[in-house]
Amino acid sequence: MPSYTYPVARPEGTLTTAQIHLLLQSPTLIAKRVADITNMKFIADFLLSGRFNAVGGGVYYETGEEIFAADAPEAVAPGAEYPKTVLTAGEIAAAKTVKWGLETDITDEKIAREGIVHVNKGLQRLSNTVIRHVDATAMAVIASKVTSTFASPSTWTTAGAMAEALMSISTTRQELATGLDLDTVVLKPAQYAKLIGMLMDDKALPREQGNAVITGSLPVDALGFTWVTSPFYTGNNPLLVDRDQLGGMADEKLGSPGYSSAGASGVETKSERHKDDKYELRARRVTVPVVTDPLAGVTITNTGL
Repeated sequence: MPSYTYPVARPEGTLTTAQIHLLLQSPTLIAKRVADITNMKFIADFLLSGRFNAVGGGVYYETGEEIFAADAPEAVAPGAEYPKTVLTAGEIAAAKTVKWGLETDITDEKIAREGIVHVNKGLQRLSNTVIRHVDATAMAVIASKVTSTFASPSTWTTAGAMAEALMSISTTRQELATGLDLDTVVLKPAQYAKLIGMLMDDKALPREQGNAVITGSLPVDALGFTWVTSPFYTGNNPLLVDRDQLGGMADEKLGSPGYSSAGASGVETKSERHKDDKYELRARRVTVPVVTDPLAGVTITNTGL
């Protein structure tokens, strides 16, 4: 006896012209579709994991703030008061948000002749273009703020050489008593491919589902570090960062009618009917990347990658 799974998904090609028009008139459905079809995600949000709420077009933040208190804890007798310490503050900095956006037309003729495929392509290309630009901007900000370097003791020809260099600089930063834990490595795509090959040769990747070569998933965890790549990383050397302390993205919510967002892409979208037999599709993000602790990153030289 056959078994069935409910609900049965409707094939994309069977959406009628009327159904596509209804979809384009619903901000919620547009946002969900963008979340479903967008295959690019912001590496900016991954590396700058902090979240700031930009109000009035900008954000104030503290940079260089100490992670530890200035005083050591003391023994406290039963019922006694706790010693008080004054937490030191970092330097105040400010950043201004920018509305990065793009628009295209979806005509009635295209809907009738090509169906939902044309709509999907339009949404995907708009969203991916916004993601690409915001990522490139964020990587440029990180590169301008993270200026410290560390020379690897040897070129990276084996997994052991990589581990030695990474653990050495990570331990050095921890000894600065800043509480930093540099555990994420950013590489250019060509360097990343070369590194994965070395990890495979040295059997340093986990087996089966955890193997990045089998799953094709990013990021990759190996040697106690997280490895990521981005075409928007312009540095010629690997970058080692503490994602929890490096900084964050400051997004401004404009509350514009008709816009909605969904999913991990962070892109706001809008579909508006125009009198000239078409829809105007928009994608945008109102944000600014900020680096709060430049010491939470270091460029590693002499790797030979």
